[in-house]
Amino acid sequence: MEQWLAHLQANRRYSAHTVDGYRHDLQHLLECQPGIALERMAESHIRQSVARLHGQGLGPRSLARALAAWRGFYQWWSPQAGLTHNPVAGIRSPKAPRNLPKALSVEQAQVLLDHPGLPEPKTPIERRDQAMFEVLYSSGLRLAELVSLDWRYIRSAGYETQSWIQPDEHEVTVKGKGNKTRSVPLGEKAIQAIKRWLEVRDQLAGATARIDGAGAADAAALFLGARGKRISPRVVQLQLARLATRVGLPVHVHPHILRHSFASHVLQSAQDLRAVQDMLGHANISTTQIYTRLDFQHLAKAYDQAHPRANRKR
Repeated sequence: MEQWLAHLQANRRYSAHTVDGYRHDLQHLLECQPGIALERMAESHIRQSVARLHGQGLGPRSLARALAAWRGFYQWWSPQAGLTHNPVAGIRSPKAPRNLPKALSVEQAQVLLDHPGLPEPKTPIERRDQAMFEVLYSSGLRLAELVSLDWRYIRSAGYETQSWIQPDEHEVTVKGKGNKTRSVPLGEKAIQAIKRWLEVRDQLAGATARIDGAGAADAAALFLGARGKRISPRVVQLQLARLATRVGLPVHVHPHILRHSFASHVLQSAQDLRAVQDMLGHANISTTQIYTRLDFQHLAKAYDQAHPRANRKR
């Protein structure tokens, strides 16, 4: 199981958060069937395990993720173990209601990034944060994709860039889920913020970091933490929440909200679902279609407010 999890992280580029979730799900399977060896698991054992987890209070989403972890593990392991079938293959995941993603309004996004009433970013940390948040909203990146960015493409004896920015081409190239590489436009506001950050980046860079040395991954990183290492996802989350509080937004803002906001605002303007799917890196367009419901919710609200015969409740 640990070999499979390592495979997901190294070869499929699953985030550490996703891998930890799958590890937890695999532990559930072992706990539900303590006397059954993995190679002797049958479909009936899997169904019993799902029923037990449901009885412990796990909801449809958690059960679906557990089944996905079990199914993926057996699909990878069965050929190696000489098993004739995957015991999870024939079990359908329970249907879960698809909640609408939370997104900022256009006005809220502008307040967050323009932060009226606050001083212009001047310190390295302030300029770094401004650049990070502009990139998140400009290109709709996942948090793991943001922190993986390098300031340019680098290839040395011990290191090769996987994700990088190309300001002159107004483009960012990222390797995301499923080890898939995609290119996404980079807006002018984000480019200008990146340039201002790169002017002071060396003030945070580690003194011994070299592209051709052991610290190549940190030396190449676009965004750095206070100690000169590649910035951690947790720091991005904390800094974004702190800024949202400072500008007075009435909602908790996390990096994925900026991704949702990017998708929703582009779809409202362009009405091109396929383009949004490509930019978000969704393998299935059904994942992207949830933003059409968010867009309709926005239109319905405008209709209720404007149409004289909408019969909205007062």
